[in-house]
Amino acid sequence: MEHPLVISGKAIVGKELVLRPVDIVIERGIITAIEENKKASDAWICPAFFNAHTHLGDTVAMDCASSGDLVDLVTPPYGLKHRLLSAASRDELVRAMRSSIAGMVRRGTAGCADFREGGPKGVAALREASEGQNFRCIIFGRDGGEHAAEGMGISSARDSPDIEHQVAQARLENKIIAFHAGEKDSGDVDAALSFDPDLIIHGTHATRRQLRNCAEREIPIAICPRSNWTLGVTATPSHPPVSLMLDLGCRVFLGTDNAMFIQPDMLAEMAFVHTIYRIEPSKVMRMAVDGSSLGGDPFFISIGARANLFSLDPRFSNLRFSKNPLESIVKRADSGNIGTSVFNS
Repeated sequence: MEHPLVISGKAIVGKELVLRPVDIVIERGIITAIEENKKASDAWICPAFFNAHTHLGDTVAMDCASSGDLVDLVTPPYGLKHRLLSAASRDELVRAMRSSIAGMVRRGTAGCADFREGGPKGVAALREASEGQNFRCIIFGRDGGEHAAEGMGISSARDSPDIEHQVAQARLENKIIAFHAGEKDSGDVDAALSFDPDLIIHGTHATRRQLRNCAEREIPIAICPRSNWTLGVTATPSHPPVSLMLDLGCRVFLGTDNAMFIQPDMLAEMAFVHTIYRIEPSKVMRMAVDGSSLGGDPFFISIGARANLFSLDPRFSNLRFSKNPLESIVKRADSGNIGTSVFNS
């Protein structure tokens, strides 16, 4: 008979992210008990992160010499990234994506939602890359790959011909629908919302009215601030309007976007959002975890949930002087602080 796994420490528990000294009991991958223990170890236990928007195939083009605007670099079908993806061998693509996934796992991320180019073959390549890594990979297929994936990933309503038929077919197949919208300007947001999507990516330049629409219709928004700054679609903390999104009641997820430009590192993304947008740490961490609800049980630490968590030992760094573990994880932690990970995605 398999013995329960017990992890002791100061845990960030529930969707409320309350810090409690506890023993967490895990049986067959499920959290069966969270028991108060005032003598719990000094380890910090954190829910695993979920990267709510990636393009992992772009790893093959990491930090290539590039210049130009958003259209030149990433817009299908002739953007630089698409040309580089077409030139990569399948073996190179799989190895690159597997490497990026392994890097995310080392940094406390147990899953991602990936826009996967290359049709059904591209979807199959990502499935192969994620095998054996205890990693929840929700794939938004493109170019026909949506039929083999969990969802359909649309570049922008303005870039996609025959979009009505594509979305209707995806709905018949019970696929999750995600739109890039509001990245360059607000002009494609209303068109995206007209299709009642399950997820909006970016919302960088969405208007108050559009954001209120998202909030009222409970359509989550996956923001990718470091990517927005790198690609030059913003140079101000007003975009994306993160504080306004939260004030209006939007559900906000956190993602890193193109691995071509940005390392898929949720610790770095959280620190950036806190520093640039002045969002309180608990709200930033919630964004970094809540995207996991796209593909099943969310990663928050609670009884009955699948165990997706990791521990940090503050004793071996200056983190041992922290008076607020949650804030220190958001602002200061790096992969070197992470010890045990228990992922059951």
